[in-house]
Amino acid sequence: MNADQERDWVARAAVDPTAFTRLYVHYFPRVYAYVRCRLDNDQEAEDVVAEIFLKVVETLDRFQWRHAQSFAAWLFRIARNIVIDRSRHAARAQLVPLAETLELASPTMRLEDATVQAEQHEALRRLLATLSPRRKEIITLRFFGGLRNQEIAQILEIDERTVAAHLCRGLEELHQKYDDTSLTSGVTHECAG
Repeated sequence: MNADQERDWVARAAVDPTAFTRLYVHYFPRVYAYVRCRLDNDQEAEDVVAEIFLKVVETLDRFQWRHAQSFAAWLFRIARNIVIDRSRHAARAQLVPLAETLELASPTMRLEDATVQAEQHEALRRLLATLSPRRKEIITLRFFGGLRNQEIAQILEIDERTVAAHLCRGLEELHQKYDDTSLTSGVTHECAG
């Protein structure tokens, strides 16, 4: 979807269900990936995503188009706020049990491969949980929400250079922690160079 199409769909979405459906279909995978990474389970993530899009429908008439990425930034700000509200009210663990993450695997995937993938997802969640809240949020928005640094800066109301710095340092931290974990668990890997 290009910026002109998106702008047209946003303008019509309040009164045209087809335009809203196009926005929903376009953004759903990114919003769901972001929310699922932040919450405990699939059912809760689905409920939150539904709540997010309901909030979008209810407040779409207040949205103001400012530039090509403004709708995505606005949508993910809503998503972030709802996730934060849910997190405040939940005292649950951040990790997803291995059995539950196996449900994320493709039905054509071998059980061994699905198990390895689930273990990798769980390890990634544990590593992300060790980061500062700001770095975790930026990395989650970037890689699970698929947002650009400029959009993340708008959502978090910080400078784009600050986003880049946190992203860079957060990835360095994750890489170092991954290396430390791999070394202690006996896993080795080589860098192509």
